[in-house]
Amino acid sequence: MLTIEDYYTYLFPKYHPTRIITLTYQPFVLATTAIFTYHEAKVNTRVRNLAGYVLFFLSSFGVIILDVLSSGGGGIAPFIGVCIIAAALGVADGHVQGGMTGDLSLMCPEFVQSFFAGIAASGAITSALRFFTKAVFENSRDGLRKGAMLFSSISCFFELLCVLLYAFVFPKLPIVKFYRSRAASEGSLTVTADLAAGGIKSQPNSLAEEAPAHAERLSNKQLLHQNMDYALDIFLIYILTLSIFPGFLAEDTGSHSLGSWYVLVLIASFNVSDLIGRYLPLLEPIKLTSRKGLLIAVISRFLLIPAFYFTAKYGNQGWMIMLTSLLGLSNGHLTVCVLTEAPKGYKGPEQNALGNLLVLFLLAGIFVGAVSDWLWLIGKGW
Repeated sequence: MLTIEDYYTYLFPKYHPTRIITLTYQPFVLATTAIFTYHEAKVNTRVRNLAGYVLFFLSSFGVIILDVLSSGGGGIAPFIGVCIIAAALGVADGHVQGGMTGDLSLMCPEFVQSFFAGIAASGAITSALRFFTKAVFENSRDGLRKGAMLFSSISCFFELLCVLLYAFVFPKLPIVKFYRSRAASEGSLTVTADLAAGGIKSQPNSLAEEAPAHAERLSNKQLLHQNMDYALDIFLIYILTLSIFPGFLAEDTGSHSLGSWYVLVLIASFNVSDLIGRYLPLLEPIKLTSRKGLLIAVISRFLLIPAFYFTAKYGNQGWMIMLTSLLGLSNGHLTVCVLTEAPKGYKGPEQNALGNLLVLFLLAGIFVGAVSDWLWLIGKGW
């Protein structure tokens, strides 16, 4: 939705759609994730993730339906509808992101790198797709709307593909079966439905049935106490990122020679560099593994705030693109370093719980960052 922000900015120029849509989304994803994190040990992971993917698909389809019903018109009613869809997407994300991160953490922490690199890859692909749909219809009548709706339709198709892949393909992969069986033997109660979907029957004498998971694993409170620095890292990473991206980049960087393409170029610069950053930890010499080093790097990123302020005020678009790329690169690299290092050394059920906890702090950082983004408007009026 943020990748077609040029369309929403055109429809709702008075409502700060880039900021409002982000802010509407955040409380719902945060609350949903918090509830699932608290009840993580008893939640059926398969049902949780499937429900999230189905809701993603229905919400994406709702974007198209709403635009058809409103005939591409602006006004407060369609904008409220867009915000409701954003809230539904937040609930969907609350189901999926923590569920998948926990699921992959209990298998192998390195899988988390692939998952989060995939999230960044989707951002880069959506930016490229948006460039394509905007260019195709740029000179046609009602071209902005046509491009946005073509983009939404393709996105909707991929959401449906996610439902089918997770429901019928993912649980039957041999490596997934292996790790889920091992997690069950270590006392995990969250993988029973996943094992059944993969064609594996629970063993009657398994540890999972002999003793409850909560008796075998550290509690969430204990895990958080042992990993508070990692939780703080991920929280601060996303406070900084969301205080700048996308609201500040969309509304506060001025007008330049790229015209209506400028914001799309900035968003694409962030997404592509974020993707590169998430693959860099695969190079062992530059992967940050020191807990103290990670914290120093995370805190140092806050120097980007004055850098963006002065670049927006005095710099040209080249400097802004470079700075945005640095924001994305550091965001991706540090995210993967934290999420792959933290679960090491724990049993499957604990890795699952810790993955959910870290995603909760990640989303809390996004929420606080999205709120902080409004501080850029001080002194500028509405």
